[in-house]
Order: sequence, then C-alpha cells, then structure tokens
Amino acid sequence: MRIVIAEDQVLLRDGLVRLLESAGHVVVARVGDARALVEQVNAHRPDLLLADVRMPPTHTDDGARAAACLRERFPRLAVLVLSQAVEPSLVAGLANGRVTAFGYLLKDRVLDTAAFLDAVATVGAGGTVIDPTVFAGPAPGAPVALTGREAEVLGRVAAGRSNAGIAADLVISKRTVEAHLRVIVDKLGIDAGPEDNQRVLAVLTWFAGRT
Repeated sequence: MRIVIAEDQVLLRDGLVRLLESAGHVVVARVGDARALVEQVNAHRPDLLLADVRMPPTHTDDGARAAACLRERFPRLAVLVLSQAVEPSLVAGLANGRVTAFGYLLKDRVLDTAAFLDAVATVGAGGTVIDPTVFAGPAPGAPVALTGREAEVLGRVAAGRSNAGIAADLVISKRTVEAHLRVIVDKLGIDAGPEDNQRVLAVLTWFAGRT
C-alpha cells in the first residue's frame, strides 16, 4: 500500500516510516505540516493518508481539516487519523457521513505494533477503525444518551467488530450484545429497511448528533 505520513514529531514520524516499510508498505512521502500534506497527497495520490490532528502552522486542527478536505476531493483515499485526545465532534466532521476507509486512533492507546498494522490494513481495505473511547462520556449534542456499556458496544461496531468479537472483548454473551444493539437502534430512532445495515446506520446516526 502506498502511504503518505503527516506527523510533525520527527521521532514518531520516522518510527512510523520504519514500521510501515517493515510491513511491506511504501511510504511515498513524509511531511510535518498541513500545507505539505495537501501538496504531497495531490502529487502522489496515495492509497492511504496517515495524519496527525494537530499540526503546523497553527498546531490546532490543521491536520484534521486537511484530511477532511482530501477525503472529499479523493473519495477513494483511505484516511487514518492519530490524535492526542478524544474529540467526538472532530471525528464526526472527519467522517462526514462516510465511515468507510476511515480510522481515528488515540496515540496513547496504540500500544501494540501488530494491532496498529492491522488497523492500517483494515482502513486501507475500506474498513473502519475508531477507538471505542470516542463513543464514551457525555454527549451534549447527541440526539440521545447512551449508557457506558452501550457506548462500548457501539464503539466496537464502528471498529468493525462482529457481535461475537464484541462479546469476547467485553466478556459478555453474544445475546447480550444483540440486546444492546437493539436498544441502541431504538434509542437512535433507526427505521432500517431490509437492504439497510442497522449497525452502520447506528454509527452514522450517532456521529450526526455530534456535529
């Protein structure tokens, strides 16, 4: 997979390059600011963009805003964002109603290189990987309030986990996971047809309430 890395911390950026190249990926560009990020994605048209949220020139959300614009310009571009903090409204804005080929990970919670490489592969293949903590906590802008357990379940749905996988992660039964999902769907007021995916609609509806 051809990847552009946008990270202003030199040591972290170089470490990501070595890790990704050791896994067989090709890093076509590495940059340290949002302007160069846009330029290099335009120049190389990579398969995946790995970007930090906060980058120069303002060190606020420059990386995130650049990634959002590039996602809109290049619909096939997979984007995996790294952040220092949980910012649900930022995730919602980045997703913009489309959670395919999209990921949002917290730097402090990426503790395993194999899991990180799995996330890169999942997002690059069109999947979704979102840290479950994004769905936890108060949601002042959301249409409903989810319980802590419901937030954990929905977070793992967004991360692409199956019901069996969610059950294993949370040490609960598969039937309990299914019950939580039914409650979540009811709370979010989702009226899905036979051809709709309730799981995806639940994630998108939740995001819509955070913008």
